[in-house]
Amino acid sequence: MTSTLMDWSTRRFDYTLDAKLHPELVERLRSLPLRAEALVRAVPPSLLALRDGPDWSIIENFGHLADLDKGLWSRRLDQFDAGDEILVAADMGNAATFAAEHNARGIDAVLAELADERGRLVARLSAAPAEYFAREARHPRLETRMRVIDMLFFQAEHDDHHLARVREMLAAV
Repeated sequence: MTSTLMDWSTRRFDYTLDAKLHPELVERLRSLPLRAEALVRAVPPSLLALRDGPDWSIIENFGHLADLDKGLWSRRLDQFDAGDEILVAADMGNAATFAAEHNARGIDAVLAELADERGRLVARLSAAPAEYFAREARHPRLETRMRVIDMLFFQAEHDDHHLARVREMLAAV
């Protein structure tokens, strides 16, 4: 099934959110593991590891989100903490996700990892002072300044992109 979703790499963002909206974005990020689990709760395990042609399986979509939490997103927060001028570039080839073999691990292990990784990020963000969310650095692919609040919006939109993809896949089976 061909996805009807816009190609993620072509998305552009308008970074005009008020940094004071950080509690709402942190809450949106916090809800990801519960939303992911709710989507697949009643789905037979045999369907969760099926690939849609070259596209990732449902398990791999969720594993990808966990991979980014422990790699890219936490590393970028480290960079904001350090005052780095340019954020690390994302691996658009997603080598970590392909190497992780999430399908062999199963949905329970992947969802548990996603909850753990996201929990760490949310705890870190929840402990940050309000002014933290206005820190900024340059995003390498988008070639624009990005504040912490903008990164959180970007991350939340990326989460929703994968949740929408999983919903499409479930509707097709």
